[in-house]
Amino acid sequence: MFSQNDLLQIQKKGITLEQIEIQLRKFKIGFPYLNISAPATINDGIIKFSDEEITELETFYKENKADLTIFKFVPASGAATRMFKNLFEFLSTGKQNNEADKFLANLKHFAFYSDLETCLQSAGKDINNISAKELIEALLLPAGLNYGNLPKGLLKFHSYGPVCRTSIEEHLIEGAQYARTGNNKINLHFTISPEHSHSFIKLLNSKLPDYEKELHVLFQVTYSIQKSSTDTIAADNHNKPFRDKDGSIIFRPGGHGALLENLNELKGDLIFIKNIDNVVPDRLKAQTILYKNALAGYLLKIQKKIKELILAIDNNSADIAECQNFIENNLGYVFPESFHKADNTYRLSELKKVLNRPIRVCGMVKNSGEPGGGPFWVTNTNGVKSLQILESSQFNMENELDREIFKRSSHFNPVDLVIYTKDYMGNKFELTKFTDPETGFISVKSSNGKELKALELPGLWNGAMANWNTIFVEVPLITFNPVKTVTDLIRDEHRND
Repeated sequence: MFSQNDLLQIQKKGITLEQIEIQLRKFKIGFPYLNISAPATINDGIIKFSDEEITELETFYKENKADLTIFKFVPASGAATRMFKNLFEFLSTGKQNNEADKFLANLKHFAFYSDLETCLQSAGKDINNISAKELIEALLLPAGLNYGNLPKGLLKFHSYGPVCRTSIEEHLIEGAQYARTGNNKINLHFTISPEHSHSFIKLLNSKLPDYEKELHVLFQVTYSIQKSSTDTIAADNHNKPFRDKDGSIIFRPGGHGALLENLNELKGDLIFIKNIDNVVPDRLKAQTILYKNALAGYLLKIQKKIKELILAIDNNSADIAECQNFIENNLGYVFPESFHKADNTYRLSELKKVLNRPIRVCGMVKNSGEPGGGPFWVTNTNGVKSLQILESSQFNMENELDREIFKRSSHFNPVDLVIYTKDYMGNKFELTKFTDPETGFISVKSSNGKELKALELPGLWNGAMANWNTIFVEVPLITFNPVKTVTDLIRDEHRND
């Protein structure tokens, strides 16, 4: 099936032939649907803290974080192309749509308005006296601001009078409020695409000195690129390797689950994870900061208790019932019937194995019609019931029970995570050992006008973290304000005027 040139191409990507064969087999057999038991809801998988408890947890975090290495991890490599989908559609068809109309009617309210005006002036054009087509071209295309090809991190999101901030700057400001260590250092890590690395670094080098002076901190910003070894092979309709016009194999990025490799290389104890487009102006940051601190505080309390229980197991002084109750009531994991019938030696071994895993505390917001995955209880083939974040594609919508469970879901995942990646002895977990490889999925894409099958790896906060200790906490909707389309930037949550 593979020529010598194919083998060289595969080798250059850092992918093994065994991995390729596994991926091609997946195209043939597909991924199994999960055995989804129920939606996670308040008091059944999702914790809802009182205002007093939130304040106490925030205080606990602030009092116990001094000796920790803290990171903020922001996936920021994706292009903003989909954000401007309807504007591109207008350029290609010549027909205005609701999104284009809304954009044009509110042009002066966008933070990038001044840049667009200057760009047009340099081309000898008046922003108030040109066609809608010329204006949108100036915003999206390389001859203008090129927003249609830039990543979201480099787009101006918010205005503060004459000063405007990109989303990456908003992450700096926000991160300084909860990711600060005892020596006032802020570790931020952005995953970026290689073609935009120069622009990211240039922007931050120009902005960091002023923000450090204003906030009295020292930013330690690092970057990584999604590894080519996490790309997946594309297949044709016969489940054979899809080839380009020159006969080479087409590979595609493996989705955000590929970023587990990047996350795995961070040397932090506690890591905040948040998407690049989920930021707000300063006037709305307080709630986000409060809940970030509280989620981290709860994580540290859980981590402390886990350490106590494992040390008790190691010292032969553990109470099996106490350990089991703690796991089942706090860590999103319910043991199967076979566990109760086993001897004590086996049960203690299993208890330690479950306790000694990476921890994730995930914010969940009430459903409001926004797209995204949600919290559910899933039962695996061994009878273990656990909390998982699932996407709609992981449901068998032809199955009445799956449809009913999906319909009853009360919350969804805003990608608001705090994680702990070291074991009870302070050793770094190898995060790739805690994934569920059976939770990827296959989608249909196209290349050069031909249909192809693309394989996506288990999502970063989905199957890539399937075997972590998982805690879901309700957070306010105001903490979730993503920018999925350009006109989201003129919603009240993103305006300062």
